[in-house]
Amino acid sequence: MEPRVAAIGDVSKLSPELQRAFDPAADFEPPPPPGENDWLTAYPEIGQTYDAFVGSDPNKPDATRKILYLLPIGELAVDGAPPLEPLVAVVHAFYGLEVKMLPAVSLKEIGATTRINDHTGKRQALAPDILRWMSWQVPADGYGVVGITMEDLYPDPEWNFVFGQASLTERVGVQSFARYDPAFFGEARPAGWQALVLRRATWTMVHEIGHMFGLQHCIHYRCILAGSNNQAESDRAPLHACPVCAHKLWHSLRFDPAAREEALAAALGAAGLLDEAGWSQRRARWIRTGRR
Repeated sequence: MEPRVAAIGDVSKLSPELQRAFDPAADFEPPPPPGENDWLTAYPEIGQTYDAFVGSDPNKPDATRKILYLLPIGELAVDGAPPLEPLVAVVHAFYGLEVKMLPAVSLKEIGATTRINDHTGKRQALAPDILRWMSWQVPADGYGVVGITMEDLYPDPEWNFVFGQASLTERVGVQSFARYDPAFFGEARPAGWQALVLRRATWTMVHEIGHMFGLQHCIHYRCILAGSNNQAESDRAPLHACPVCAHKLWHSLRFDPAAREEALAAALGAAGLLDEAGWSQRRARWIRTGRR
């Protein structure tokens, strides 16, 4: 069996509908060879199979811990920030959990280390400091908390920046909206730049929350959980999970896969992400009927 198919895990005892949900035929492609500046060139990874994921005893929502919280860090109602309502709707459809907002906190309150980036001349906050603070702030009914900020982030003094970072075990993540807007770099905003910002914000948030469920970077198919080392690489990535990662999520969330894709189609369509909405609608039809 091809290794990427084997990575999906044994689905032979599942219902026909679930087997179709985790069938890679027609809808999924292997990842392209990484370019010179892409993630797998810089950080070679062996990937995480479904069986390895299950064996890691990942966190799962339960009757008490069942809400995803978003925590604004600093001011978000600024020029260049993505609208939160469609972003929240996509996250809710993708993971099936209620999403709520927490009261905003300041970077000063968190006490994170900051620096001035040598390339942009702008302030950055150290993401691991934020994650450590957040790990003590998860509400009792929270599955996890995602910090959202217009502050630029970096994960380590040796790194230039990071779009987002999350813990595989502590159920916390943080992402920056700062670099999605071309104006951050002093570039002209193209037509439709707001949709571009929203798509980028959606990709990063869904990606980082996936890590909060214990999913490692995907190397098996083109997938929203694949690593990204630059904005162009993220922009090429899909907004859907491949069969390996979808099977992992189903293990933890036990969703109806066709209903989930239909909900995603509606949320993505309302967000103006029409290509991705159409993909989810087609996928839902295949899962339900076996017809394309």
